[in-house]
Amino acid sequence: MSARRRTVAALTVLGAAPLALTFLAAAPASAHGSMGDPVSRVSQCYAEGPESPKSDACKAAVAAGGTQALYDWNGIRIGDAAGQHQALIPDGKLCSANSEEFKGLDLARADWPATSVSSGSYTFKYRVTAPHKGTFKVYITKDGYDPSQPLAWSDLDLEHPVATATDPVASGGFYTFSGTLPQRSGKQLLYAVWQRSDSPEAFYSCSDVAFGSSNGGGSGTPSGSASGGGTPSGSTPAPAASAPSDQQIADGADKSTIEHHGHGDQDALTTTDPVAANEPKAAGSSGTSVQNLAETGGSGSTPYIAMGGAAALALGSAALFASVRRRGGR
Repeated sequence: MSARRRTVAALTVLGAAPLALTFLAAAPASAHGSMGDPVSRVSQCYAEGPESPKSDACKAAVAAGGTQALYDWNGIRIGDAAGQHQALIPDGKLCSANSEEFKGLDLARADWPATSVSSGSYTFKYRVTAPHKGTFKVYITKDGYDPSQPLAWSDLDLEHPVATATDPVASGGFYTFSGTLPQRSGKQLLYAVWQRSDSPEAFYSCSDVAFGSSNGGGSGTPSGSASGGGTPSGSTPAPAASAPSDQQIADGADKSTIEHHGHGDQDALTTTDPVAANEPKAAGSSGTSVQNLAETGGSGSTPYIAMGGAAALALGSAALFASVRRRGGR
């Protein structure tokens, strides 16, 4: 190979490397999910089958909001929540996070499929499609909760979350963390809020539970066949709840509008940009690797420095490449 060709080849590689670095630094990292145990309403209905759900409640949810909401089961969120949950979500729309797409989940009815539980320790499992730093808070409805009435913020015991977990480790497709369920009876609801710390985005889910069954308690098995029960005497027991399997999630992925290019769901409010005031890093890391950027969002300037430097190198390499070609063609 001639000296000129070796120079051209080297410059081509040099030009490609920063372009690849630019792509990696700019690529968004998805962060979506929903409670898997106790199974959330949207996950339950997705597990039943978006096109032909089995329970009356899920049929009603599809009639109200359509099937796409179930294919988008992991996308009940507000992109710029920044902890302002009560200000952004009005009473009666907590389960949908005030999203028109998910309005079927707000239907006030006592026959939502429920996971059987009992008071005491409980292992929560949150199904996640991509990890991100943040804090989970799970709230339970107060004594006297009536599932036939629209869910209001005042129905939740906001002063005493049943579980709080910051940056749990994702394993096997789930964030797993412990909590404690208080004394309750009959049908109740658990409201989970996942507030990211590397972005203002937050995720929400409603999980219907039934106290009083002998099969209650956290099994840690999100796809388990919890038997509905614990409903007040004379009422119809809630149908059994079960979360979607890995295969069901994979089968419906191509119909989701949530997972296109990570956050490419055409929602201008959704962001993966880090928040300057809160810049978590993976334990023991410098926060500058591509993996760390994907998991934590990096620092407030890292992605832009990386992209700016890479772009400058790419432009410089391109100019040198063009210069070599002009000299070689003379």
